Amino acid sequence: MSLVSEGAEFNGTIAEPSLATVGDYLALLKPRVMSLVIFTALVGLAVAPGPIHPVTAFTALLCIAVGAGASGALNMWYDADIDALMTRTARRPLPMGRIQPGEALAFGLTLSAFAVVVLGLLVNVLSAALLAFTIFFYVVVYTMWLKRSTPQNIVIGGAAGAFPPMIGWAAVTGSMSFEPILLFLIIFFWTPPHFWALALYRTDDFKRAGIPMMPVVKGDATTRLQILLYTLLVVPLGIAPWPLGYAGALYGTVSVVTGLGMLVLAVQVFRERRPVERACRHLFAFSILYLFLLFAVLMIERGWGGLIARLTA
Repeated sequence: MSLVSEGAEFNGTIAEPSLATVGDYLALLKPRVMSLVIFTALVGLAVAPGPIHPVTAFTALLCIAVGAGASGALNMWYDADIDALMTRTARRPLPMGRIQPGEALAFGLTLSAFAVVVLGLLVNVLSAALLAFTIFFYVVVYTMWLKRSTPQNIVIGGAAGAFPPMIGWAAVTGSMSFEPILLFLIIFFWTPPHFWALALYRTDDFKRAGIPMMPVVKGDATTRLQILLYTLLVVPLGIAPWPLGYAGALYGTVSVVTGLGMLVLAVQVFRERRPVERACRHLFAFSILYLFLLFAVLMIERGWGGLIARLTA
Protein backbone atom coordinates (compact mmCIF):
# COMPACT_ATOMS: atom_id res chain seq x y z
CA MET A 1 0.00 0.00 0.00
CA SER A 2 1.36 3.42 -0.91
CA LEU A 3 0.25 7.00 -0.49
CA VAL A 4 0.47 9.72 -3.11
CA SER A 5 2.85 12.50 -2.13
CA GLU A 6 1.05 15.68 -1.16
CA GLY A 7 3.87 17.77 -2.57
CA ALA A 8 3.78 16.26 -6.07
CA GLU A 9 3.18 18.80 -8.82
CA PHE A 10 0.71 18.16 -11.63
CA ASN A 11 2.44 18.59 -15.00
CA GLY A 12 0.04 16.75 -17.23
CA THR A 13 1.12 13.33 -16.07
CA ILE A 14 0.07 11.20 -13.12
CA ALA A 15 2.00 12.08 -9.96
CA GLU A 16 4.60 9.53 -8.98
CA PRO A 17 3.45 7.51 -5.97
CA SER A 18 5.22 7.95 -2.70
CA LEU A 19 7.34 5.05 -1.49
CA ALA A 20 5.77 5.35 1.96
CA THR A 21 3.83 2.44 3.42
CA VAL A 22 1.49 2.40 6.37
CA GLY A 23 4.38 0.96 8.35
CA ASP A 24 6.51 3.98 7.51
CA TYR A 25 3.87 6.35 8.84
CA LEU A 26 3.54 4.24 11.96
CA ALA A 27 7.32 4.46 12.40
CA LEU A 28 7.03 8.26 12.29
CA LEU A 29 4.93 8.04 15.46
CA LYS A 30 7.83 6.49 17.42
CA PRO A 31 5.63 3.65 18.74
CA ARG A 32 8.03 2.58 21.50
CA VAL A 33 8.11 6.10 22.92
CA MET A 34 4.35 6.37 22.43
CA SER A 35 3.76 3.18 24.43
CA LEU A 36 5.63 4.64 27.43
CA VAL A 37 3.66 7.88 27.13
CA ILE A 38 0.34 6.00 27.06
CA PHE A 39 1.36 3.89 30.04
CA THR A 40 2.45 6.79 32.27
CA ALA A 41 -0.62 8.80 31.25
CA LEU A 42 -2.81 5.83 32.17
CA VAL A 43 -1.22 5.74 35.61
CA GLY A 44 -1.91 9.44 36.08
CA LEU A 45 -5.50 8.86 35.02
CA ALA A 46 -5.85 5.78 37.27
CA VAL A 47 -4.60 7.40 40.48
CA ALA A 48 -6.56 10.64 40.00
CA PRO A 49 -9.57 11.02 42.30
CA GLY A 50 -13.08 11.43 40.99
CA PRO A 51 -15.35 9.73 38.43
CA ILE A 52 -14.63 9.42 34.73
CA HIS A 53 -16.77 7.91 31.98
CA PRO A 54 -15.15 5.02 30.06
CA VAL A 55 -15.55 6.87 26.75
CA THR A 56 -13.93 9.97 28.23
CA ALA A 57 -11.03 7.92 29.58
CA PHE A 58 -10.51 6.23 26.21
CA THR A 59 -10.72 9.56 24.40
CA ALA A 60 -8.14 11.10 26.73
CA LEU A 61 -5.68 8.24 26.25
CA LEU A 62 -6.24 8.23 22.48
CA CYS A 63 -5.56 11.96 22.23
CA ILE A 64 -2.47 11.70 24.42
CA ALA A 65 -1.20 8.84 22.22
CA VAL A 66 -1.90 10.76 19.01
CA GLY A 67 -0.23 13.86 20.45
CA ALA A 68 2.85 11.83 21.38
CA GLY A 69 2.94 10.34 17.88
CA ALA A 70 2.59 13.78 16.33
CA SER A 71 5.56 14.98 18.37
CA GLY A 72 7.58 12.04 17.11
CA ALA A 73 6.67 12.78 13.49
CA LEU A 74 7.61 16.45 13.83
CA ASN A 75 10.86 15.48 15.55
CA MET A 76 11.76 13.16 12.67
CA TRP A 77 10.83 15.84 10.14
CA TYR A 78 13.18 18.39 11.70
CA ASP A 79 15.96 15.94 12.52
CA ALA A 80 16.06 14.11 9.18
CA ASP A 81 19.51 15.54 8.39
CA ILE A 82 21.19 14.33 11.57
CA ASP A 83 19.19 11.07 11.65
CA ALA A 84 20.81 10.18 8.33
CA LEU A 85 24.27 10.43 9.95
CA MET A 86 23.57 8.17 12.94
CA THR A 87 23.59 4.38 12.85
CA ARG A 88 20.73 4.19 15.34
CA THR A 89 18.40 6.36 13.24
CA ALA A 90 19.66 6.07 9.65
CA ARG A 91 16.94 3.60 8.65
CA ARG A 92 14.06 5.84 9.70
CA PRO A 93 11.58 6.66 6.88
CA LEU A 94 12.88 10.17 6.12
CA PRO A 95 16.61 9.41 5.88
CA MET A 96 15.76 6.39 3.73
CA GLY A 97 13.71 8.63 1.42
CA ARG A 98 10.48 6.67 1.82
CA ILE A 99 8.63 9.72 3.21
CA GLN A 100 9.20 13.27 2.01
CA PRO A 101 9.77 16.07 4.56
CA GLY A 102 6.58 17.88 3.56
CA GLU A 103 4.55 14.72 4.10
CA ALA A 104 5.99 14.20 7.56
CA LEU A 105 5.42 17.85 8.50
CA ALA A 106 1.79 17.79 7.34
CA PHE A 107 1.20 14.47 9.07
CA GLY A 108 2.60 15.73 12.38
CA LEU A 109 0.78 19.06 12.32
CA THR A 110 -2.54 17.41 11.43
CA LEU A 111 -2.25 14.88 14.24
CA SER A 112 -1.22 17.59 16.70
CA ALA A 113 -4.24 19.74 15.90
CA PHE A 114 -6.58 16.74 16.04
CA ALA A 115 -5.29 15.56 19.43
CA VAL A 116 -5.42 18.95 21.13
CA VAL A 117 -8.79 20.03 19.73
CA VAL A 118 -10.54 16.72 20.45
CA LEU A 119 -9.09 16.56 23.96
CA GLY A 120 -10.24 20.11 24.65
CA LEU A 121 -13.75 19.58 23.27
CA LEU A 122 -14.47 16.12 24.66
CA VAL A 123 -12.45 16.01 27.89
CA ASN A 124 -11.40 19.39 29.33
CA VAL A 125 -9.39 22.49 28.52
CA LEU A 126 -6.63 21.96 31.09
CA SER A 127 -5.64 18.54 29.75
CA ALA A 128 -5.71 19.91 26.19
CA ALA A 129 -3.55 22.87 27.18
CA LEU A 130 -1.03 20.57 28.84
CA LEU A 131 -0.94 18.35 25.76
CA ALA A 132 -0.44 21.35 23.47
CA PHE A 133 2.38 22.62 25.67
CA THR A 134 3.99 19.16 25.72
CA ILE A 135 4.00 18.98 21.92
CA PHE A 136 5.39 22.52 21.69
CA PHE A 137 8.05 21.80 24.29
CA TYR A 138 9.24 18.62 22.62
CA VAL A 139 9.24 19.95 19.07
CA VAL A 140 10.28 23.59 19.48
CA VAL A 141 12.14 23.81 22.79
CA TYR A 142 13.90 20.43 22.71
CA THR A 143 14.15 19.39 19.04
CA MET A 144 14.66 22.77 17.38
CA TRP A 145 16.63 24.53 20.12
CA LEU A 146 18.15 22.50 22.95
CA LYS A 147 19.13 19.32 21.13
CA ARG A 148 21.67 21.02 18.87
CA SER A 149 22.84 23.75 21.22
CA THR A 150 23.62 22.44 24.72
CA PRO A 151 24.76 19.28 26.53
CA GLN A 152 21.86 19.94 28.91
CA ASN A 153 19.47 19.14 26.05
CA ILE A 154 18.18 15.90 27.52
CA VAL A 155 17.92 17.35 31.05
CA ILE A 156 15.65 20.25 30.14
CA GLY A 157 14.05 18.57 27.15
CA GLY A 158 13.21 15.53 29.27
CA ALA A 159 10.33 17.52 30.74
CA ALA A 160 8.33 16.75 27.60
CA GLY A 161 8.35 13.04 28.40
CA ALA A 162 7.39 13.70 32.02
CA PHE A 163 4.11 15.53 31.34
CA PRO A 164 1.82 12.56 30.43
CA PRO A 165 0.90 11.60 34.04
CA MET A 166 -0.11 15.21 34.63
CA ILE A 167 -2.24 15.19 31.48
CA GLY A 168 -3.92 11.95 32.59
CA TRP A 169 -4.62 13.42 36.03
CA ALA A 170 -6.00 16.64 34.52
CA ALA A 171 -8.26 14.63 32.19
CA VAL A 172 -10.03 13.23 35.27
CA THR A 173 -9.99 16.17 37.65
CA GLY A 174 -9.66 19.26 35.46
CA SER A 175 -7.13 20.49 38.02
CA MET A 176 -3.61 19.85 39.27
CA SER A 177 -2.17 18.50 42.53
CA PHE A 178 1.18 17.60 44.08
CA GLU A 179 0.82 13.87 43.35
CA PRO A 180 0.96 14.18 39.52
CA ILE A 181 3.76 16.72 39.92
CA LEU A 182 5.68 14.09 41.91
CA LEU A 183 5.16 11.60 39.08
CA PHE A 184 6.45 14.28 36.70
CA LEU A 185 9.57 14.74 38.83
CA ILE A 186 10.28 11.00 38.91
CA ILE A 187 10.30 10.80 35.11
CA PHE A 188 12.13 14.12 34.76
CA PHE A 189 15.08 13.07 36.94
CA TRP A 190 15.02 9.51 35.56
CA THR A 191 15.55 10.70 31.99
CA PRO A 192 19.20 11.93 32.18
CA PRO A 193 20.74 8.73 33.62
CA HIS A 194 18.58 6.65 31.28
CA PHE A 195 19.53 8.54 28.13
CA TRP A 196 23.14 9.33 29.03
CA ALA A 197 23.75 5.60 29.55
CA LEU A 198 22.73 5.19 25.91
CA ALA A 199 24.78 8.20 24.86
CA LEU A 200 27.94 6.79 26.44
CA TYR A 201 28.00 3.79 24.15
CA ARG A 202 26.66 5.75 21.17
CA THR A 203 29.08 8.66 21.49
CA ASP A 204 30.49 8.24 17.99
CA ASP A 205 26.97 8.46 16.55
CA PHE A 206 26.23 11.76 18.29
CA LYS A 207 29.70 13.13 17.48
CA ARG A 208 29.26 12.30 13.78
CA ALA A 209 25.90 14.09 13.75
CA GLY A 210 27.26 17.13 15.60
CA ILE A 211 24.87 16.76 18.54
CA PRO A 212 26.39 18.20 21.74
CA MET A 213 25.44 15.32 24.02
CA MET A 214 27.15 15.25 27.41
CA PRO A 215 29.78 12.60 26.48
CA VAL A 216 30.66 14.51 23.30
CA VAL A 217 31.10 17.90 24.97
CA LYS A 218 32.15 17.07 28.54
CA GLY A 219 33.65 13.61 28.09
CA ASP A 220 32.96 10.21 29.59
CA ALA A 221 34.14 10.94 33.13
CA THR A 222 31.82 13.93 33.58
CA THR A 223 28.93 12.01 32.06
CA ARG A 224 29.44 9.06 34.40
CA LEU A 225 29.46 11.43 37.38
CA GLN A 226 26.29 13.15 36.17
CA ILE A 227 24.59 9.76 35.77
CA LEU A 228 25.43 8.91 39.38
CA LEU A 229 24.26 12.29 40.70
CA TYR A 230 20.92 12.13 38.87
CA THR A 231 20.42 8.55 40.04
CA LEU A 232 20.96 9.74 43.61
CA LEU A 233 18.13 12.21 42.99
CA VAL A 234 15.68 9.91 41.23
CA VAL A 235 15.88 7.01 43.71
CA PRO A 236 14.50 9.00 46.69
CA LEU A 237 11.89 10.55 44.42
CA GLY A 238 10.88 7.07 43.29
CA ILE A 239 10.43 6.01 46.92
CA ALA A 240 8.63 9.25 47.94
CA PRO A 241 5.03 8.21 47.07
CA TRP A 242 5.25 5.58 49.85
CA PRO A 243 6.13 7.81 52.88
CA LEU A 244 3.88 10.57 51.51
CA GLY A 245 0.89 8.22 51.68
CA TYR A 246 0.26 7.97 47.94
CA ALA A 247 1.24 4.27 47.88
CA GLY A 248 1.43 1.29 50.20
CA ALA A 249 3.93 -1.28 51.38
CA LEU A 250 4.13 -3.15 48.07
CA TYR A 251 5.13 0.00 46.23
CA GLY A 252 7.54 0.89 49.00
CA THR A 253 9.27 -2.49 48.77
CA VAL A 254 9.50 -2.41 44.98
CA SER A 255 10.73 1.19 44.90
CA VAL A 256 13.45 0.52 47.48
CA VAL A 257 14.68 -2.71 45.87
CA THR A 258 14.66 -1.41 42.30
CA GLY A 259 16.08 1.92 43.45
CA LEU A 260 19.04 0.09 44.99
CA GLY A 261 19.43 -1.76 41.68
CA MET A 262 19.55 1.54 39.80
CA LEU A 263 22.09 2.90 42.25
CA VAL A 264 24.35 -0.16 42.02
CA LEU A 265 24.35 0.02 38.22
CA ALA A 266 25.00 3.77 38.26
CA VAL A 267 27.98 3.20 40.57
CA GLN A 268 29.28 0.54 38.16
CA VAL A 269 29.02 3.01 35.28
CA PHE A 270 30.76 5.68 37.39
CA ARG A 271 33.65 3.37 38.27
CA GLU A 272 33.95 1.83 34.81
CA ARG A 273 36.75 2.81 32.51
CA ARG A 274 37.05 2.03 28.83
CA PRO A 275 35.23 0.16 27.51
CA VAL A 276 32.04 1.39 29.23
CA GLU A 277 29.57 -0.25 26.88
CA ARG A 278 28.59 -3.25 29.00
CA ALA A 279 27.86 -1.32 32.20
CA CYS A 280 25.99 1.37 30.26
CA ARG A 281 23.87 -1.15 28.41
CA HIS A 282 22.91 -2.77 31.70
CA LEU A 283 21.93 0.57 33.23
CA PHE A 284 20.00 1.63 30.14
CA ALA A 285 18.00 -1.60 30.06
CA PHE A 286 17.39 -1.70 33.81
CA SER A 287 16.29 1.94 33.91
CA ILE A 288 13.37 1.07 31.60
CA LEU A 289 12.37 -1.80 33.87
CA TYR A 290 12.76 0.45 36.91
CA LEU A 291 10.36 3.10 35.68
CA PHE A 292 7.89 0.51 34.41
CA LEU A 293 7.79 -1.31 37.76
CA LEU A 294 7.33 1.90 39.76
CA PHE A 295 4.35 3.01 37.70
CA ALA A 296 2.88 -0.48 37.25
CA VAL A 297 2.89 -1.22 40.99
CA LEU A 298 1.50 2.23 41.76
CA MET A 299 -1.37 1.62 39.34
CA ILE A 300 -2.06 -1.91 40.57
CA GLU A 301 -1.85 -1.01 44.24
CA ARG A 302 -3.51 2.36 44.29
CA GLY A 303 -5.17 3.20 41.06
CA TRP A 304 -6.33 0.17 39.10
CA GLY A 305 -9.12 -1.03 41.37
CA GLY A 306 -10.34 2.50 41.93
CA LEU A 307 -10.25 3.24 38.21
CA ILE A 308 -12.34 0.16 37.39
CA ALA A 309 -14.84 1.12 40.07
CA ARG A 310 -15.12 4.65 38.71
CA LEU A 311 -15.46 3.47 35.13
CA THR A 312 -18.26 1.03 36.01
CA ALA A 313 -20.08 3.25 38.51
